[in-house]
Amino acid sequence: MLTTIDLDDELIAKAQAYTGLEETTELVREALKALIQREAAKQLANLGGSQPGIKGAPRRSQEVE
Repeated sequence: MLTTIDLDDELIAKAQAYTGLEETTELVREALKALIQREAAKQLANLGGSQPGIKGAPRRSQEVE
């Protein structure tokens, strides 16, 4: 998909410095992947314990010496 976007030069420079990615297209692609992962994790965390009647997974007890 070809899209024209206006990017903040300072943000791009910081992101390139942190990631080592030189190409803007690759940088934006990785940024979108990170955003998707973060938001998916938030949604998953919000679901925690929300299913009625579900039993927790069995845990092995560990003996402390």
